[in-house]
This record gives sequence, structure tokens and C-alpha cells, in this order.
Amino acid sequence: MKVLVLGSTGYVGSAVVRKLTADGHRVVHFVRDTGRLPPGADVRVGDLADPSSLRAAVTDDIDAVLNLATPTGDEAVDTAAVDALTRPLRGSGRAFVYTSGVWVLGATGDRAADEAAPVNAIPIVGYRPRIEQRVLASAEDNVRAVVLRPGIVYGHGGGIPGLMTGWAREHGTGRYVGPVTTRWPMVHVDDLAELYALALTKAEPGSVLHGVAHEAVPVAALAAAADLAAGGTGRAEPWAVEQAAEAVGVPFAEALALHQVVSGRRAVTELGWNPTRPHPLTDLTDTTDLVDATGGDRA
Repeated sequence: MKVLVLGSTGYVGSAVVRKLTADGHRVVHFVRDTGRLPPGADVRVGDLADPSSLRAAVTDDIDAVLNLATPTGDEAVDTAAVDALTRPLRGSGRAFVYTSGVWVLGATGDRAADEAAPVNAIPIVGYRPRIEQRVLASAEDNVRAVVLRPGIVYGHGGGIPGLMTGWAREHGTGRYVGPVTTRWPMVHVDDLAELYALALTKAEPGSVLHGVAHEAVPVAALAAAADLAAGGTGRAEPWAVEQAAEAVGVPFAEALALHQVVSGRRAVTELGWNPTRPHPLTDLTDTTDLVDATGGDRA
């Protein structure tokens, strides 16, 4: 397939591009600046805030569109972008995969939330459920529209766990926001890339999929693992939301304190997804004692 990828040079996007290329697909990058792309890359130049450039990029030879771009934070801009990307696909049966995230579910309690769970988005992703619905509605016009909600992404030193390692190095100890009981649903970036490839080729129109390999990873244990990764002794201490907000902003601090247990079972049973990469605590430290403390289940 010839796949237009938005966000192709980012942390997740780069992993997805590697997977698509390995599977024999042809990637077309949608970027503002070609400087980060290798020579000879197939490129469409444009901007998320310019709907005409988005429409022009979805030419008749594009078989599918993957939107992994970071939202702009402006609902009107992101809505216009989705409309521009899906309009050329309407009536064609071609795929459009939109990246959302599990934060749209809000706090879940201790029972694993699946794709049928109601949304209760926290402020940092407040309008994203409305974007999701707009994407899914395009399935009625013969677009193979799919919404993919990744958990907290880790692997190769990136994502929020990578930030936590930096904080541990800076402060001399691991830090976690919220109660010691806080859990996060998580997924390795390479396992997530494999799920995107499956969603592109196998997901049903109008599907919502959770990209979660580990339902409930204790954040305090993750902070301790980050301290080990930073060269410490595996210590972790609470970081008050108010103090964290001074460093990272209120919306992100609140997201870091969010307790969630989320199931990714649908992708396993319906698409045959098989996440196999190391647990996030192992990925950070290779310390099996920490893995035993997780209490989280693989999807």
C-alpha cells in the first residue's frame, strides 16, 4: 500500500514508518520541513493548520492515511484537518487511522476499561472525543475509519518514562505524581507500531482500538525503575501535583496523576496483535525484582 503518514518523524511515527517499510508498504511523509527526512523520501509538504495542503496531499494514488501528528491544541484547527484528510477518501473504502489516546477515558477505577467504556476526557485532551466521533462518522461515507488510542508509550529511552529518567537524574531520586496506588496502561513503541500496521490492513470501519499491552503498571515502581536507569539506587518519592505543575504545567501534571486500568484485548482477539517487547520496568532497568511488583496484566 501507498500510505500517507502525518507525524512520521516523531517518536511513535518513526517506529511506525520502520514497521510499514519492513512490511513492504510505501510511505509518503507529510511534513512542513523536509530537513529531517532521508534523501529520496517520498514527501508531501504542508501544514496541519492548512486544510488545502492536507486535501492536496491525499491524491488518488494514496491507499491509506495514518494521522500520528500531535494535535495542535485548537479544536477548530484539528477538526478542519480531519475533515480535509477524510474528504478525498469518502466513497473510496480507503483507510484513515486517527491517533487519539487513553486519556480520553479519564480516571477508570480498578476495573479495566475497554473500548465500549464511556469517555470522560481530562482537560489536556478535552475536545479529543469530539474529534474521534468526527473520524468515526466518516465510516458512513465508505471510509475505513479507525481510532487508535495508545496507552503510555515507552521504549528506546523515549516517551514519558524517558522524561521520568531525566527527572530522576535531575532531582537525585525517582518521582511520581499522585497517590502511590496510581497505575498507567502502557505499550512499547515497537509493539504499538505493529498494531498500527494491523489497523491499517485489518481493522473494521468505525473501529476503536486500545493500544495497550500492560493494563496497569504502578507508577511508583516505574519511578523507581527510572531512578535505577538514571544511575540511582531505585528510590522513588511522591511529587505533589502543585509542584509538578510548576515544572510541566497544570494539564500535564494532572495527566501524570491519572489512575487508569485499560484493556487492549480487542486488538489481540480481533486483529491478532501480539505484543512481545519487555515490560516497561524491564525495559528501563532489566531488574526482574521490579517486574514482579507490577501487578499489571499483558493485553
